[in-house]
Amino acid sequence: MDWGTDLWDQNDVIDKHTQSGLDLLERYIKFVKERTEIEQSYAKQLRSLTKKYSKRGNKEEQECKFSNHASFQEILNELNDYAGQREIIAENMTAKIYEKLTKDLQDFKQERKTHLSDAKKAQQNLESSFKHLESIKKRFAKEWAEADKATQQAERTESDNNATKPEVDKAKNHALARTRTAEECRNSYAAELQKYNKEQKHFYYSEIPQIFNKLQDMDERRIRQLAEGYCLFSHIEKNVLPIISRCLEGIAAAGTKIDEKKDSKLLIDQHRSGFERPADVEFEDYSQGVKPANPDSGLNPLKVHKRKFFKKHKIINAEKHTVPSQEDFSHLPPEQRKKKLQAKIEDIGKELTKEQDQSEALDKMRGVYEQNPQMGDPSSLEPQITQTSQNIGRLRGELTKYETWLSEAVGGEDSSYNTNNNTQLGISAHQNSSSNIYSEFDDEFEDIESPVGQCTALYTFAGNSEGTISITEGEQLSIMEEDKGDGWTRVLRASGEEGYIPTSYVRLTP
Repeated sequence: MDWGTDLWDQNDVIDKHTQSGLDLLERYIKFVKERTEIEQSYAKQLRSLTKKYSKRGNKEEQECKFSNHASFQEILNELNDYAGQREIIAENMTAKIYEKLTKDLQDFKQERKTHLSDAKKAQQNLESSFKHLESIKKRFAKEWAEADKATQQAERTESDNNATKPEVDKAKNHALARTRTAEECRNSYAAELQKYNKEQKHFYYSEIPQIFNKLQDMDERRIRQLAEGYCLFSHIEKNVLPIISRCLEGIAAAGTKIDEKKDSKLLIDQHRSGFERPADVEFEDYSQGVKPANPDSGLNPLKVHKRKFFKKHKIINAEKHTVPSQEDFSHLPPEQRKKKLQAKIEDIGKELTKEQDQSEALDKMRGVYEQNPQMGDPSSLEPQITQTSQNIGRLRGELTKYETWLSEAVGGEDSSYNTNNNTQLGISAHQNSSSNIYSEFDDEFEDIESPVGQCTALYTFAGNSEGTISITEGEQLSIMEEDKGDGWTRVLRASGEEGYIPTSYVRLTP
């Protein structure tokens, strides 16, 4: 069914209908635009949320060793990826629906304007022809009336006995002339009428139907474009649902990874001192006489354990000077250096695992894009894949470097570190070294060490970390163990307190 055949006389109806269709297309375009703005705003808020709650700083990185902390960080990472998919939805809707239909709308408006203008021109031409026909018709009627009047006058003149022959001939000639003029007007009117009827037939059977059929074709193409836009609105979001599902699965998997027993064990392994609980304080019977004071007995049960603390160190902060930080932690006491190296190896191992997981995810995503090009361009992932590969290479290099330093720190006994089991070996090495320390110091309790020299404190030092002691400027100290090249000297204070201090903070006394 065609508009030109069935709606040939409904120009106003077609005008309003096509305008209503374009108005609907414009409304849908605005709807899609506002939807994309919502998606962009949602993605932006999600990214801000994940950034706000992401771990930052050394203390928080330390907490991420626990599975419940690490799982929350993984959830934030997955949510950040989820936000990226919302951005993809907004981008595709903008490019494939909003921008395309906006261009189509402009084309449809211009096409409709052209067709309606053609119809108006055709209507004006037909009306102009009809007016011309009417003017010729009126002239014909006027000339015919004049000819009839002249004929009647000639007949009256001829029947008048008083009229002369010249008067009669003149009246007849005038009537004849008027009649010929009326005949010419009649012929002209007949020709113009035939021409107008032909133009009117062309207008109603050919010209207007063609224009209305073009408007029908335009409106049907507009409807088809709108229908495709409706479908794309759904397909664009469905295309990213597999990735969104993986993000949600990753969030659920992060929850299942939590191991409360493992977290408790990790806390114990990190902070267990290994010391025995204080023994009962013995009763001193002064009624049997005063016993000589024993520096290792009395009401200070923790004093006997002083030597067990000084092998555990943290980064030192002095009141006047700060020990410079070094990448291999060689500025720290031996045991503290081993702990720092082990912790660094564990962190690098976790970061390496994360980068490897990221690399696998990118490879899978590239495979999905290659199989379904409408979901995305595989080449767009190449920069991320290259960057991830570079990160993996860098992390492996750093892991080898820190393993070498740890091997040096423990004398080669932990040289079996590798990228696949560095976390387990790091914990084992820490436990073995700790047990060796304590057994070594248990032997020291049997044989009291003698000082190897004397020194004077040049600066005041606040020994706030485990294994160190506080000294004051000018204080005389006994050297119990000389600097072995790591920048630390073990000293004994007059009060009996023993521990490590920076070698640069004292001067040897002759």
